[in-house]
Amino acid sequence: MKKELLLLVFFTFTILVKAQNTKGISGDTNWLNRWTNFNPKTTSYNDGSIIINGMITSDTELKKETVYVLVGTVYVAPNVTLTIQAGTLIRCDTHVLTQLVITKGAKIIAEGTETDPIVFTSNKSSGDRNPGDWGGIIILGDAPINKTGGIGFLEFDLDTQKSLYGGENNDSDSGILKYVRIEFSGKRTSANKPINGLSLAGVGSKTKLEYIQVTSSDEDSFQFYGGYVNTSHLVSFRSADDDFDFTQGVQCNISNAIAIRSPFLSDSYGSRCFEVETVDTRKGEVLSSKKEMTRINATNITMMHTEDIGPEIESLKHEAILIQENAFLTLTNSVISGFSHLIIFADGVPISNEYLDQIVLKDLLINDTKIIGITKNKDFNFLISNWYQSNQFGIDFIKVKNDLLFASTSMKRKPDFRIKN
Repeated sequence: MKKELLLLVFFTFTILVKAQNTKGISGDTNWLNRWTNFNPKTTSYNDGSIIINGMITSDTELKKETVYVLVGTVYVAPNVTLTIQAGTLIRCDTHVLTQLVITKGAKIIAEGTETDPIVFTSNKSSGDRNPGDWGGIIILGDAPINKTGGIGFLEFDLDTQKSLYGGENNDSDSGILKYVRIEFSGKRTSANKPINGLSLAGVGSKTKLEYIQVTSSDEDSFQFYGGYVNTSHLVSFRSADDDFDFTQGVQCNISNAIAIRSPFLSDSYGSRCFEVETVDTRKGEVLSSKKEMTRINATNITMMHTEDIGPEIESLKHEAILIQENAFLTLTNSVISGFSHLIIFADGVPISNEYLDQIVLKDLLINDTKIIGITKNKDFNFLISNWYQSNQFGIDFIKVKNDLLFASTSMKRKPDFRIKN
């Protein structure tokens, strides 16, 4: 009888998982294969021979056969295009704050391939690299943001005039990032503020952003400051802060993306896979009915931890998603595995049926995650739980180890985080 019961449980689980295999990251083949790197700390990279610093004032092409060293804050001037050939390696200096800034009106054309990705990484030797070795990549565009006056600037030790972003061009084109890796970013500014792996500020919808991996960032992997963004095939791996942070009224369609967290790296404030806010009220920014609200349409997203979490480190788990005031999120066909809760609502968010209509969670597979949602002060809210657990949302709950859920979880080889067939 016991054997028959175990077989019944196994077959029930198998049928349930097979029914979910279009959820989370998807594709006919494993799109993480070949171009990603989940062990960059020990990767042997060639030394750089050409230094890039200061302002790039004319169209420039970086070539695959040369290894470059980025030193300090490097700006690409307005109306200038920086082209980077597939397979190019850029080592980033760690002695000073090093960052690449694509100014408003400039373009970057960094189009790698599956077999020849473009790599930005620390200039330290194999085994010595760490999160925060260098700054990151910043792209500034002229698409709308909801800052007062429609213009903002980033406080990353940048020249104010060179760091402006925002405008009225929804469809602006800042270039291409495709098959690009960004490793060990997040160095701190003079004001002790860490820089994101990839900052997208006022970026427009014609900018092509796909197949980008940010690994071991000491801040957010990806942060979106306003703009109109369409993006897919993004990988955030072992970020210290949020994996994807959306703010300043960004209108974003994101699909086929994965956030892979480690409970040992999250900051004490509670790092999440998604943080969705309209303005940063912590900095005194004021909500207004005239301001564009942040709206995120996310589909086929996988949010997970690198390892199965036992009772001894249960307290290190955080929520997968943080929702701030006046934000809109639609999350569908996605997988969430190994978090304390799926979603947490910040202080000040009015928990009501009307507000929950703005936060659509539908057709999800939730693994080893206790309950759907809580408020920021940790008080369990039955309205949230009852709302999302109704049958209309199609949310399924299971509790299994990662290697039973995903096709391949080995980081020593190329993992495959599609749902196991």
